[in-house]
Amino acid sequence: MSIHHPIISVTGSSGAGTTSVRRIFEQIFRRENVTAAYIEGDAFHRYDRAGMRERMAEEAGRGNHHYSHFGPDSNLFEELEETFRSYSRTGSGKTRHYVHDAKEAEEFGGPPGTFTDWEPIPTPTDLLFYEGLHGAVISGNVDVARYADLKIGVVPVINLEWIQKIHRDRSHRGYSTEAVTDTILRRMPDYVNYICPQFTHTDINFQRVPTVDTSNPFIARWIPTADESIVVIRFKSPRGIDFPYLLSMIQGSWMSRANSIVIPGGKLDIAMQLILTPMILNLVEKKRRAA
Repeated sequence: MSIHHPIISVTGSSGAGTTSVRRIFEQIFRRENVTAAYIEGDAFHRYDRAGMRERMAEEAGRGNHHYSHFGPDSNLFEELEETFRSYSRTGSGKTRHYVHDAKEAEEFGGPPGTFTDWEPIPTPTDLLFYEGLHGAVISGNVDVARYADLKIGVVPVINLEWIQKIHRDRSHRGYSTEAVTDTILRRMPDYVNYICPQFTHTDINFQRVPTVDTSNPFIARWIPTADESIVVIRFKSPRGIDFPYLLSMIQGSWMSRANSIVIPGGKLDIAMQLILTPMILNLVEKKRRAA
């Protein structure tokens, strides 16, 4: 952790809503004149799209049907930790971009499914913002979590996460329900071993919970809306959190535990603004005072 070069990491599995959360952070940064460097978890995958398919086929040939993007063998955990370490010490480091689609291919000048070249993180910046799968991962000798000053977990309950993934992969990627189901089953061991444990290390977790029946996510016709959900917000350390203020500002909210507040799903944006803005400003003000 670094006063001079703070790091914020947002961790959530694919389809959990981390991209939407990033937009909220971008709004806060813009409003409060905070200059952020952005890195994406996809940049630290070990293989590009074609290479990952080949590796999965190799692993399946060896009888391993659980090889996934979630585990250490398919990710550059050491390089991610080094980027966090370097930024916390110097305010810089290296990253790259994974080109997802044709739009990004135009932006980055490479075909979809490939990586751009490694390049230095632009300087100077007020903080580093990470969004991806492994912003709080601890695995073997790697401890990414220790370098992040504010760790945010974004994770829907499991049935809702599956519904979101099924609908996204069918509508945007053309997969069948059966193909997405196979992917979910293949990823499950790595999800249990490398994704779930991170939410123990996060400072704040935002967990969306549907209030409609999602008992069989594989036949759900649509994703529960924000108004059909609640969000449980858990603080690792509730000290210094003004719960009476939050309860007064977020209509329909209540406390479920001494460190947890529950809000209507449609109030997530305002809740994140109220909770995260003072935390971000605190990091930036400490940095500027120490300069």
